[in-house]
Amino acid sequence: MNPVTIFDSTLRDGAQGTGISFSLEDKLAAVRLLDQVGIQYVEAGNPGSNPKDQEFFHRAAGLSLRHAQLVSFGSTRRKNSLLQEDANLAAILAADTACCSIFGKCSKFHVDHVLETSYEENFRMIEESCRFLKDHGRTVFFDAEHFFDGWKEDEEFAWEALKAAMRGGADLLCLCDTNGGTFPGEAEAIVGQVVRRVSLPVAVHFHEDCGMATANSVLSVKAGASQVQGTLLGFGERCGNANLSAIIPDLQLKLGIPCIPQEELLHLTHHARELAAIANVDLPAWMPYVGENAFAHKAGMHAAAVLKVPRSFEQVDPYLVGNTRRFPASEISGKAVVLEKVKRIFPHVSVDSQEARALLRELKDLESGGYQFEGADASFELLVRKRLRPFPPFFELLYYHIYTDYSDGKDRGASATVKVRVGGEIQLMAAEGNGPVNALDKALRKALELFYPVLSQVKLTDYKVRVLDSKSATAAGVRVLITSSDREHAFTTVGVSGDVVAASWKALEDSMEYLLLKAEVSGKE
Repeated sequence: MNPVTIFDSTLRDGAQGTGISFSLEDKLAAVRLLDQVGIQYVEAGNPGSNPKDQEFFHRAAGLSLRHAQLVSFGSTRRKNSLLQEDANLAAILAADTACCSIFGKCSKFHVDHVLETSYEENFRMIEESCRFLKDHGRTVFFDAEHFFDGWKEDEEFAWEALKAAMRGGADLLCLCDTNGGTFPGEAEAIVGQVVRRVSLPVAVHFHEDCGMATANSVLSVKAGASQVQGTLLGFGERCGNANLSAIIPDLQLKLGIPCIPQEELLHLTHHARELAAIANVDLPAWMPYVGENAFAHKAGMHAAAVLKVPRSFEQVDPYLVGNTRRFPASEISGKAVVLEKVKRIFPHVSVDSQEARALLRELKDLESGGYQFEGADASFELLVRKRLRPFPPFFELLYYHIYTDYSDGKDRGASATVKVRVGGEIQLMAAEGNGPVNALDKALRKALELFYPVLSQVKLTDYKVRVLDSKSATAAGVRVLITSSDREHAFTTVGVSGDVVAASWKALEDSMEYLLLKAEVSGKE
């Protein structure tokens, strides 16, 4: 089949999502990343809406891009005004992008109740704005706003809006499901009708309000659309935009329709995580193809089948999108899953060995007491190593004391004192922090760094507390997950107790031991 071009609006439509905010430097970094992915068009902002976008297009002019064309965005001219006096169109020209995208109303309802002008004026606004930009040498993509709703309200009116854009010289017609309420059968039928009636390329732009954006996009391509618009991670206002990190492999791997360079598809997961980092959000673990859990197999029977024949429970090979297969250890894991994880550490252990059976029993006992290892692989590896190849402890806790200061209605922080034994030496250390766990972490780190300088490379990057039995109220047990990073790798450890500080200590202790053990193992290698 013919290739489909990909149009990414992360930096414009995506930036309208709640909690998403890009600095100027973020936007420049995102453009470089999206270009590396192989995206053909990057809609980078509305230069008529704010000074930051104006400055962005000025700075972006100096970027050297291999795949992507920058696209500036804006609306048609204002109603009952002159083109030459329209500030928004002037800003699009000043952005100096070869391609621009402008939107116009394709719904009677919106013209009547939002735009509040005549139908004839609406069509003139579309036609004249497209012609104005074409006369200035721009490639013009017309965003047919509210097209699907408009078509269902009055097919002829929506069609007249498209004809106005074509008379104005538009190079592409993008059919927008602006409210996100269209279902796949409707999308396929309407796109098919438009494709058969026009000679221009047709694009689609779906929102996720009904959870249909991916299906709508794929079916629209099958109906003849030659461009899909969306955002790489589904960012966008309300429920978000069509998720390109799912649509691209759907089209390329499932339907054989080229979208981006094949070599970049192999790095899709890495690129998705990079963009999430730029946006300062966590990449949802359950996202198709690129999420951490996309190829995770927790149930024992499923995991055992995947170990024998991967395609038994995997739609594609995770390698094809740069992801990896995971087998989270849990109370419902079978022996085969535990063995697979154990064999990565000790390859000689067999599934029927007494060691494997004892380890599985202990794992299930711990998880019945509140431990959860599926999100704490570092603690799981420590458990395996301690049971199968015991090693001398790197340190021994003698005691810790926590002091908190709350007075005058203000939380004034906490301090901690830690006393540890390393070999034959004892070290006492104190530290202050913005809370008891932070103070404990600092004190322990200061005490151990005297013996193990490698710990200076470790930073605590995330801390989560989960109440295990909410019915017990303040007497409930808690599970603490601590994620640490040594600049190259992140790893998570777990602790469980009826005391949140004690649970935190267990997770902290595991994090220190894990790093020291990895440093020792790599040193021997």
